[in-house]
Amino acid sequence: MQVILLRFWQSTIGKKVVMAVTGIIGILFVIGHMLGNLTMFKGQEAMYDYAMLLRTSMPLLWAARIGLIAAVVLHALAAYQLTMMSRAARPTAYAERRPQVTTFAARTIRWGGVLLLVFLVFHLLQLTVGVLHPDFTHLDPYNNVRIGLANPLVAGFYVLAMAALGLHLYHGTWAVVRTLGIARPSTQPLKRRLALAIACIVVAGFTVIPIAALLGKFAPAPKLVDASAATALATPAVETR
Repeated sequence: MQVILLRFWQSTIGKKVVMAVTGIIGILFVIGHMLGNLTMFKGQEAMYDYAMLLRTSMPLLWAARIGLIAAVVLHALAAYQLTMMSRAARPTAYAERRPQVTTFAARTIRWGGVLLLVFLVFHLLQLTVGVLHPDFTHLDPYNNVRIGLANPLVAGFYVLAMAALGLHLYHGTWAVVRTLGIARPSTQPLKRRLALAIACIVVAGFTVIPIAALLGKFAPAPKLVDASAATALATPAVETR
């Protein structure tokens, strides 16, 4: 079994299938993460409830994190090895030929992938670990996002990274359905409707948050230092006489 898996991984087809499967995992994750992030527009209490939902599902959350990390590593490794195999097998005379059908997303897929990896590290250090955040508070995602993305340089980096994510999703989604045999190779890149729709929705859903934070659209809220503080937000004050 191990020999079969090794041979599968070493083959070009195997690496493309691995990229397709891990790509699907990545697409599902970013859509779910986008929907969770949009809770920002419901306010501090909703964001706290979202954070606590993840926290109370910790075993499942860690299983998802480990699976996602494995998918990212396999995806990046397969992409790198395919690039090296392609360069090694390509004759010098063929190197100057251009593909008949290509897109900007396809031409920038590798650099976009590198940018996304850099962004992923920064994003985790800023909003998960808090070491790159100016005023990080544990279990207060609303204020962490509101304050952390109010910096124009940070917000701009987020927008740039989301543009790269959109291009990556556009090219990657089409590559997935083509690799798995769901659709045939297309001679009209702009008519890849599913890929275009997913890319546009994800980019819009993620980009609106740093833009709103930069424009001050999220109302200031008191810091949450513990669960009791969050409960106090939702509990009307009792008048005493």
